[in-house]
Amino acid sequence: MAGAGRKVAVAAVQFACTDTVADNVAAAERLIREAHKKGANIVLIQELFEGHYFCQAQRMDFFGRAKPYKENPTIMRMQKLAKELDVVIPVSFFEEAGNAHYNSVAIIDADGTDLGLYRKSHIPDGPGYQEKFYFNPGDTGFKAFKTKYATIGVGICWDQWFPETARAMVLQGAEILFYPTAIGSEPQDMNLDSREHWKRVMQGHAGANLVPLVASNRIGKETVETEHGNSTIKFYGNSFIAGPTGEIVKLANDKDEEVLVAEFDLDEIKSTRHGWGIFRDRRPDLYKVLLTLDGKTSSS
Repeated sequence: MAGAGRKVAVAAVQFACTDTVADNVAAAERLIREAHKKGANIVLIQELFEGHYFCQAQRMDFFGRAKPYKENPTIMRMQKLAKELDVVIPVSFFEEAGNAHYNSVAIIDADGTDLGLYRKSHIPDGPGYQEKFYFNPGDTGFKAFKTKYATIGVGICWDQWFPETARAMVLQGAEILFYPTAIGSEPQDMNLDSREHWKRVMQGHAGANLVPLVASNRIGKETVETEHGNSTIKFYGNSFIAGPTGEIVKLANDKDEEVLVAEFDLDEIKSTRHGWGIFRDRRPDLYKVLLTLDGKTSSS
């Protein structure tokens, strides 16, 4: 008779950010505590939650928001919280590393241990999302982190549009994928709404890899003074949790603070994933084309 499965409850929180670090960290802690009360073992906070999404502008003074990875006060506070609640917390932050700067996430295990760092690999550069001004391309590579409850992979926002990111993390053993995010309206075209596209892409990652996926996005309208006047983004929330066939099992709306929690049997999902054959039938010998821009290889 089969034993009980390895069940893990995951959570996504979403909230509107002020531009005061202390207020946002307190809000994140409050929502993590709420997720814990609902039974969550792993809790995802949105991208760069310490303040407004400053990448709407190219301003040198905003580099002052960056902090080193080690002795980072927000990370240390989340370490204490993780240990107290026995939960895993990926912590997004703006990292200063010598002369380089990264959009990074520290993975905090349930005993408060810092398991390591992932630095965002894909850096966008468009109206309202001018991240290349601030962030160096990540140099950590994609990773899978073995936590108390599950081996997890964490990508950051723009990473979520690339199927290679999800597959690389799952190939390294990730059983659940997490994407902290900051996405909303487009300042150059306020009628452009990407939320459904955004969700469907990540649902595809979950279904293609047969793993649950958790996405956390902020809400609220944020206006940032730029070199050309004010820029405003209305963040559309829609944080969600998807199951291993890409189905959405929990979904937030576009305006309310929310805590989403869902439980998955990882042993059952593993059995389904292995039986489905998606990794057995891979043909990496044919994937060299992925290293090109024009779809041609040296033998074509």
